[in-house]
Amino acid sequence: MAKQALVLVGTSQGLFVLRSDQDRREWEINGPYLHGWEVYSVLGHDGQGRPPRLIAGTSHTAYGPAVRVSDDIGRTWRQVEQGPRYPKESGFKLNRVWQLAPGHPSEPDTIFAGVEEAGMFVSRDRGESWTELDALTRHPTRPEWFPGNGGLCLHTILVHPTNPRRMWAAASAVGVFRTDDGGESWRTCNQGLARVPTGQPCPEVGYCAHKIALDPLDPDTMYMQYHGGVFKSTDGAESWYPIEEGLPPDRISVEPAAPFGFAIASSHTRDVFLIPLESSEKRTMRDGRLLVYRLRQDGSDRWEPVGDVVPDEQRHVNVLRDALAVDSLEPYGTYFGTTSGEVYYSLDRGVSWGRIPAQFSRILAVKTWVLEDHVAA
Repeated sequence: MAKQALVLVGTSQGLFVLRSDQDRREWEINGPYLHGWEVYSVLGHDGQGRPPRLIAGTSHTAYGPAVRVSDDIGRTWRQVEQGPRYPKESGFKLNRVWQLAPGHPSEPDTIFAGVEEAGMFVSRDRGESWTELDALTRHPTRPEWFPGNGGLCLHTILVHPTNPRRMWAAASAVGVFRTDDGGESWRTCNQGLARVPTGQPCPEVGYCAHKIALDPLDPDTMYMQYHGGVFKSTDGAESWYPIEEGLPPDRISVEPAAPFGFAIASSHTRDVFLIPLESSEKRTMRDGRLLVYRLRQDGSDRWEPVGDVVPDEQRHVNVLRDALAVDSLEPYGTYFGTTSGEVYYSLDRGVSWGRIPAQFSRILAVKTWVLEDHVAA
């Protein structure tokens, strides 16, 4: 049966839905939806016999954060009444919804949300109502949690593909946490990472994970773009080790340091992609070259620059942590958006790139969604 490829683009001024057929050569641009709102997170949720649903985490300087849902792929929206919120007595403030992630396939109505100030919420009814997973909020290390440059944000949620009780979460500049009991308890998983200078004394936290990708065939294997390097775990985040061969070093002062960047993503064929930046101080492309690096699954843990996206032009831009995604079609497509509002895509493992013919606002999130053609109509 024919499928439609959808790319969901969250920006500082609303959401866009890009549509194509399985060939992904011509794109229809729909939007802006939720115009005037920041869209830091968006999730396409399959309907399980009901209409497919779009769920967006929105925020506004005047009106604050809200979760909104659409059951007609963006044409109309409503704000959920029982959205994520901290109790007043907690002392925490909910500023943004940074991440929306589906639950385990055995729990099709479950969705998780990662928020700022850092915490996690769960919905068991496709986003209609939300409950705080307060074991993470009340973690013993919580008094020592310190924000990164983008705020105290919980930006990564990963669910084990065969064990719905195991999940990982990552927050900046706090670190990685894992639960093995469905969120009733959490423990830190930062062994092998170097702490960032937050000034906090607790050795369990103070680790600035930027983004984590899960190996689709081996859920004990994970890849992390860290504030100071790129890391891999082969034991479910029990420990991490650097995998930086082939990557350009961070240009900090005189001495080179570990590679710096934000986004990282993996494909169903186990390719892993990232886009290095010049340095933690200069968060744009090195020398204006928009280079995409790929990790080959040959056991070497060596990165190679596979795609010079616009070789004849300079791009002094950034790619934010949630603005790189891979779809599930064959061959798979790779997509990313820049802070200058451009969306690029590749259908050949990152070697050659096309550009969506549109200029958007600052791109905060890029997500993919594949639907049966008749469902997406």
